[in-house]
Amino acid sequence: MTAPDFSIDLDRLFAPDGPLAASIAGFRPRPQQVEMACRIAEALRENSALVVEAGTGTGKTFAYLVPALLSGGKVIVSTGTKNLQDQLFDRDLPTVRAALKVGASIALLKGRANYVCPYHLERALTAGRLATREEAAHLRKIARFAERTKTGDRAECDDVPEDSPAWNVATSTRENCLGQECPQVKGCFVLTARQNAQLADVVVVNHHLFFADVMLKDEGLGELLPACNAVIFDEAHQLPEVAGLFFGESLSTAQLIELARDARAEGLAACKDYAPLQEASARLDKAARDLRLAVKGENLRLAAAQVEGEAGFVAALAEVAAALQELARHLDAQAERSEGLGNARGRAQELLTGLAHWREGGVPAAKNVAENTAEAVEKGAAVKWLEVYSHALVLNLTPLDVAPIFRRQMAGHPRAWIFTSATLAVGNDFSHYCTALGLTEAATALWGSPFDYAGNALLYAPAAMPDPNSAHYVEAVAEAAWPVIRAAGGRAFVLCTSLRAMRRVRELLQEKLEREGLALPLLMQGEGSKRELLERFRRLGNAILVASQSFWEGVDVRGEALSLVVIDKLPFAPPDDPVLAARIESLRQAGRNPFLEYQLPRTVINMKQGAGRLIRDEADRGVLMICDPRLISKPYGRRVWQSLPPMRRTRELAEVEAFFGSTVSQVEFADE
Repeated sequence: MTAPDFSIDLDRLFAPDGPLAASIAGFRPRPQQVEMACRIAEALRENSALVVEAGTGTGKTFAYLVPALLSGGKVIVSTGTKNLQDQLFDRDLPTVRAALKVGASIALLKGRANYVCPYHLERALTAGRLATREEAAHLRKIARFAERTKTGDRAECDDVPEDSPAWNVATSTRENCLGQECPQVKGCFVLTARQNAQLADVVVVNHHLFFADVMLKDEGLGELLPACNAVIFDEAHQLPEVAGLFFGESLSTAQLIELARDARAEGLAACKDYAPLQEASARLDKAARDLRLAVKGENLRLAAAQVEGEAGFVAALAEVAAALQELARHLDAQAERSEGLGNARGRAQELLTGLAHWREGGVPAAKNVAENTAEAVEKGAAVKWLEVYSHALVLNLTPLDVAPIFRRQMAGHPRAWIFTSATLAVGNDFSHYCTALGLTEAATALWGSPFDYAGNALLYAPAAMPDPNSAHYVEAVAEAAWPVIRAAGGRAFVLCTSLRAMRRVRELLQEKLEREGLALPLLMQGEGSKRELLERFRRLGNAILVASQSFWEGVDVRGEALSLVVIDKLPFAPPDDPVLAARIESLRQAGRNPFLEYQLPRTVINMKQGAGRLIRDEADRGVLMICDPRLISKPYGRRVWQSLPPMRRTRELAEVEAFFGSTVSQVEFADE
């Protein structure tokens, strides 16, 4: 990329009398934002890597969009969530582009499951395979939407719930897409979105789609990365975990069931005279469901060694392999009779290869990136594990160190790499993050929030809390939090580190509300979609929302509706998590300190995310309550609270009550 030195222009653009202020209501110049924009412009100009932490209120979105739009090259902006994708494309990018009066073209690209597939929609309407009348009605609404939409983006279809099973049969997957062989390829919304992305100057994707494209690039099929001049990652703290998922391999019972379903449907359409295909499809469907049932429990992550000695699991896995092999044989015999059968044959072969690799603990399949992962597996630097959900089981092979693989993706064609988030550093130290992704030569920069935390926020660590591992700790959390919730008049998030604690805290708070006759609305994660719960919380204005990990980040509630955030424990990942346990052992064998180098930095970053829910605007005021006594009693606790925004601190309930009465004095933690 060759771009002019526009650092002086940036000062003018962000000035009080500049075009951004003139065009954007409520725009306020912030020195941190201008400095961040200048550093990003420099990295774009020099094709270098830059890691940036910018506190809440810095305006980091505009700080990277302005130089991106002015850079003169093709830029990929990758976000953490689809909601942020939509916000960037629908609001932020058009707003900044109009203010700057630049002609850069923009495009939004999501994963294929977000777009209606005309081919699969038509087949689903014909087959009528949905379980309930409601789902059938949803499918008809999707069909009407498909007739009028220009994009096919399911986010635009407001009258069908995003979790409706009808979407599963009205969209495609990488496995069942027929590609150029599809009879409805000319009306393909996915293909149109990709073509628009190829032509656009700025393309907005999410991290999962970015890494999916990286995998395709390794196979010579990637569409975005080879052509771009710069990649900007927003919410970049999520990248190490997402990279681990994509640089490894996974196989799920859901994939097996979908293959069986599609093979059955294609067989009925193209080879009704060949009954063995229907029988093999039914066998695989049953085998996949039995495999899920062979592992007890749900919402679990297990090391493979925990189940590989169990006869029921071993037998169920062997039956899946046999059923998949049989189906592949019959698909091979009939593949020439339709494009759909040919596609199913290829999927069956891929699943067979992946299943064989998992059973052997071997090399992830079908990826050139596996050359790196192969070495990791051979050296014991990959972990074999399972995820157990209510209705599905996922078999995973995950490399323990993604840094060498990610470095390889950054090599080759020169381009700029920008990584930005509100939570990347531990204190002022970026080494944990840079080490995780192999960013050994990246420059780093950190800007704190411009918000007045000292004047508007209080950090409260209640005294006399029991050990977090004690039997009655959750009860102690509810007891300590209740007077604070009462003083705040509700208006609270209670963020828990486990679903079990979340449910118990809700029970205890419900009892207290009923006993005292307080009419504060009590909400809990899972009682509706995340979007619905947040809308209700904002609208009610005095609600208590008890939630778990999914509400720790990416949630924005401004104003008085959220004035208290309670965190039950420091969010250390469970030590029995198979991936974490393997990484800890790998670091220990290398003579390193896994707690200080890996576990604590991850906890600090998660804490910063949770704490970041509190102050979202210049006028916001509130209390952050951290119940975990280790914040004070353990030496590492200081590293946690010193990484948080500079709030006033107290251990006295009276000070918190006074804060909500608008009078609070400075009380510091003792140096314990």
